[in-house]
Amino acid sequence: MDQNELQAIAEKERKSRKPIRVSCCTAAGCLSSNSQAVLDNLRAEVKVAAIDGRVDVCSVGCMKLCSRGPLVRVADGGGRRDQLKDAVLYESVQPDDVAPVIRAIVDGGRADIPVADRSHPFFSRQKPIVLENCGWVEPERIESYIEAGGYRALHYVLREMTPEQVLKEVTQSGLRGRGGAGFPAGVKWALVAKTPSDKKYVVCNADEGDPGAFMDRSVLESDPHRVLEGMAIAAYAVGAAQGYIYIRGEYPLAINRLQTAIRSAKRMGLIGGHIMDSPFDFNVDLRIGAGAFVCGEETALMASIEGKRGAPTPRPPYPAEHGLWGHSTLINNVETLANVAPILRNGADWFASVGTEKSKGTKVFALAGKIRNTGLIEVPMGITLREIVEDMGDGIPDGRVKAVQTGGPSGGCIPTEHLDTPVDYESLAALGSIMGSGGMIVMDEKTNMVDVARFFMEFCMDESCGKCIPCRAGTVQMHGLLQKICDGNATPDDLALLEDLCDMVRHTSLCGLGQTAPNPVMSTLRFFRHEYENLLRKEAILT
Repeated sequence: MDQNELQAIAEKERKSRKPIRVSCCTAAGCLSSNSQAVLDNLRAEVKVAAIDGRVDVCSVGCMKLCSRGPLVRVADGGGRRDQLKDAVLYESVQPDDVAPVIRAIVDGGRADIPVADRSHPFFSRQKPIVLENCGWVEPERIESYIEAGGYRALHYVLREMTPEQVLKEVTQSGLRGRGGAGFPAGVKWALVAKTPSDKKYVVCNADEGDPGAFMDRSVLESDPHRVLEGMAIAAYAVGAAQGYIYIRGEYPLAINRLQTAIRSAKRMGLIGGHIMDSPFDFNVDLRIGAGAFVCGEETALMASIEGKRGAPTPRPPYPAEHGLWGHSTLINNVETLANVAPILRNGADWFASVGTEKSKGTKVFALAGKIRNTGLIEVPMGITLREIVEDMGDGIPDGRVKAVQTGGPSGGCIPTEHLDTPVDYESLAALGSIMGSGGMIVMDEKTNMVDVARFFMEFCMDESCGKCIPCRAGTVQMHGLLQKICDGNATPDDLALLEDLCDMVRHTSLCGLGQTAPNPVMSTLRFFRHEYENLLRKEAILT
């Protein structure tokens, strides 16, 4: 496979396009709302109307406005991306709505079905880099990805760049790990590249387990080849020949589409041996997890891949030095790897021009909770929480925003008076929260913040691997105290004990799960302490 062959596939795809493209979202969110039946009916009705000669019906990935699914987009001009702004995006389409949609195409009009306002900030404020292909490419057809520019970056890297040049480009881009910690990707890659090891591995961490988070799942369901291409470029840069994608078993659709993508890429010589007729070899295999949240931690993830119990081990040594089976290993999450191809395609300066001085590029968030527009958004780093919640999310349906929770169980709850905070690593950390992998849950004034803390502590308690005492016992004790407070049976001494436990668990737990488990409690105590105090028992119970 060379550049000419890639261009030939892309040109064939373009020439095969029909004048009208009807795209139906078949990501997990819309499938749960019966979009497969909508897709089947679209294909059947197009044939009945005898317009299949000029209408393509395509199964695509996430179109972002998940709360209004199933989503169907009708685009003229063969559905070219530069014309998508003029396309009609139908909301909440049911199987019975398909016939009116097809009649509208025949008549040249618009069906009497709710239509999304494409000029709304939910769409207009997005900056698609990771999600540039989502809702556009057909995830189960490698030809669709190639037509969208796929594997061009890998071809350029293998033909025109040395591994050192790739490392320099990623470092200069300012890309930081999108899994939560925000460690500079270029620094991590360079550590693996310079570590002596007879074997090296690249691992994609797709064990997305935060409640309310669905960013990585959507990328894998919508654009799986993007992640494979990013892994291959990373492997070339660090000298690895084997990759693993560690994905949760609860993501069956993403697993199926990844399996299809790997087979297709191998068949075309885009992964495997002598990729694109070069000396570079790189194979990718899937490893399916059993749903343990702790396996999102690097050392626990590696243990699970090796067939062992998924439990963390102390660091150092870090995976870059002593990873899978004792060999140097690069671990990045889905979103980090999905940024790689566009960086190499467009250049480090292009990527670094987006975002803030210390937080470059964009961030994908799963916007959920008590808000009008829920779904997938990709925004430049530095945008404020208020812009996301009130402009893009269109605010609370009935009432006002009370808090925004970022970072999942490891994050914190940010009150409404701090909604003008920029979304970047440093600003969120200053408020006792974290960027995390990208979950963002909006809460209204009816939300009991102590109950929110209790919910997240229950999650951490259940998901603790039990290896270290601070996390195993501390989370249980903290959850018991939070339950006691919620029940109105706690005293000020209990509240003081809760704070002491937060400090102990935070500073003595073995891994990130325990170390960050107190964050929701600490942030709610910081900003909503009065809610805790209002629930304390006012008088001692006489015995």
